[in-house]
Amino acid sequence: MAKVVFPDHLLSHTNGERELEVDCNSFRSLVQALNRRWPGIDEVLEKTAVAIDGQIYQDAWLEKIGPQSEVFFMQRIEGG
Repeated sequence: MAKVVFPDHLLSHTNGERELEVDCNSFRSLVQALNRRWPGIDEVLEKTAVAIDGQIYQDAWLEKIGPQSEVFFMQRIEGG
Protein backbone atom coordinates (compact mmCIF):
# COMPACT_ATOMS: atom_id res chain seq x y z
CA MET A 1 0.00 0.00 0.00
CA ALA A 2 1.29 3.43 -0.89
CA LYS A 3 0.56 6.42 1.31
CA VAL A 4 -0.81 9.23 -0.87
CA VAL A 5 -0.93 12.87 0.30
CA PHE A 6 -2.86 15.64 -1.44
CA PRO A 7 -2.14 19.40 -1.16
CA ASP A 8 -4.78 22.03 -0.48
CA HIS A 9 -5.38 22.77 -4.17
CA LEU A 10 -6.56 19.17 -4.78
CA LEU A 11 -8.86 18.84 -1.76
CA SER A 12 -11.90 20.02 -3.72
CA HIS A 13 -11.29 17.06 -6.09
CA THR A 14 -10.85 14.54 -3.24
CA ASN A 15 -13.91 15.58 -1.23
CA GLY A 16 -11.60 17.02 1.42
CA GLU A 17 -9.50 13.88 1.91
CA ARG A 18 -5.92 14.88 2.57
CA GLU A 19 -4.32 11.43 2.60
CA LEU A 20 -5.15 7.79 2.04
CA GLU A 21 -3.53 4.45 1.31
CA VAL A 22 -3.82 2.93 -2.15
CA ASP A 23 -2.83 -0.53 -3.35
CA CYS A 24 -0.83 0.06 -6.53
CA ASN A 25 2.49 -0.86 -8.15
CA SER A 26 3.02 2.05 -10.54
CA PHE A 27 2.04 5.67 -10.91
CA ARG A 28 -0.32 4.71 -13.73
CA SER A 29 -2.16 2.18 -11.52
CA LEU A 30 -2.29 4.75 -8.71
CA VAL A 31 -3.96 7.33 -10.96
CA GLN A 32 -6.39 4.68 -12.25
CA ALA A 33 -7.35 3.76 -8.66
CA LEU A 34 -7.80 7.43 -7.73
CA ASN A 35 -9.90 8.01 -10.85
CA ARG A 36 -12.20 5.11 -9.91
CA ARG A 37 -12.70 6.77 -6.53
CA TRP A 38 -13.01 10.34 -7.87
CA PRO A 39 -13.93 10.27 -11.59
CA GLY A 40 -12.16 13.01 -13.54
CA ILE A 41 -9.26 13.48 -11.10
CA ASP A 42 -6.89 11.95 -13.68
CA GLU A 43 -7.19 15.11 -15.80
CA VAL A 44 -6.24 17.25 -12.80
CA LEU A 45 -3.32 15.00 -11.85
CA GLU A 46 -1.86 15.32 -15.36
CA LYS A 47 -1.17 18.98 -14.48
CA THR A 48 0.21 18.19 -11.01
CA ALA A 49 3.79 17.44 -10.00
CA VAL A 50 4.40 14.42 -7.79
CA ALA A 51 7.11 13.23 -5.41
CA ILE A 52 7.53 9.48 -5.05
CA ASP A 53 9.70 8.58 -2.06
CA GLY A 54 11.22 12.07 -2.13
CA GLN A 55 12.04 12.16 -5.88
CA ILE A 56 10.10 14.92 -7.67
CA TYR A 57 8.63 14.20 -11.11
CA GLN A 58 6.84 16.46 -13.56
CA ASP A 59 5.79 13.36 -15.52
CA ALA A 60 5.79 10.12 -13.52
CA TRP A 61 3.54 7.91 -15.68
CA LEU A 62 6.09 5.11 -16.06
CA GLU A 63 7.45 5.20 -12.49
CA LYS A 64 7.14 2.16 -10.23
CA ILE A 65 5.66 2.51 -6.76
CA GLY A 66 6.83 -0.04 -4.21
CA PRO A 67 5.15 -1.23 -1.05
CA GLN A 68 5.34 1.37 1.73
CA SER A 69 6.07 4.15 -0.77
CA GLU A 70 5.02 7.72 -0.04
CA VAL A 71 3.46 9.70 -2.87
CA PHE A 72 3.01 13.46 -2.49
CA PHE A 73 1.08 15.44 -5.06
CA MET A 74 2.02 19.12 -5.24
CA GLN A 75 1.02 22.19 -7.15
CA ARG A 76 3.11 22.54 -10.28
CA ILE A 77 4.81 25.93 -10.52
CA GLU A 78 5.36 27.06 -14.07
CA GLY A 79 8.74 28.78 -14.44
CA GLY A 80 9.33 32.38 -15.29
